[in-house]
Amino acid sequence: MPLVKPLASDHNEEVAELARFFNETLGFCPNSVLTMQRRPAIAKAFISLNMAVMANEGRVTAEQKRLIGYITSANTGCRYCEAHTILAAERYGGTEERLANIWSFRETDLYTAAEKAAFEFALAASSVPNAVDDVISAEINKYWDEGEVVEILGVVALFGYLNRWNDSMGTTMETGAVDAGERLLSKSTWTRGKHI
Repeated sequence: MPLVKPLASDHNEEVAELARFFNETLGFCPNSVLTMQRRPAIAKAFISLNMAVMANEGRVTAEQKRLIGYITSANTGCRYCEAHTILAAERYGGTEERLANIWSFRETDLYTAAEKAAFEFALAASSVPNAVDDVISAEINKYWDEGEVVEILGVVALFGYLNRWNDSMGTTMETGAVDAGERLLSKSTWTRGKHI
């Protein structure tokens, strides 16, 4: 059972308007946002931050950002966000092969050297304690410019917030996310967990 129940998607007109962003990303408004709208300023600020972080202003693609979000969420153990990010990665062009092999990214040719550097950075940046060191910093700077590094870290930080929010809230997982988790993460240790 969630700590706080989500409100109806039309509870706050301003939040509902901004939340249309998630219809493209996921096909539905996430219950995390519907919970945040108990304090509309938090929901609106979060959606605006999400839109800014996920905007494609450099070479980091929408699919890559969602894979970075997935790696971050899996690293911190947020089952809710794992299902959402893998679904969004698929919606933004992630092939079945790329999605299924994300955890063997170091050994496979499915990912570029630049992607591998971003994924290593995401793992290090989402670890507690933080594991970003000179080697990881040098590697990411070899492939991505400073604006793109900001975008990549923006994704890690955004999902750090969401991971804490959803795991602490025990946010109820939507049917679309459950279906994506069961379909796309069946070869991993993913479960719905507390997000019932």
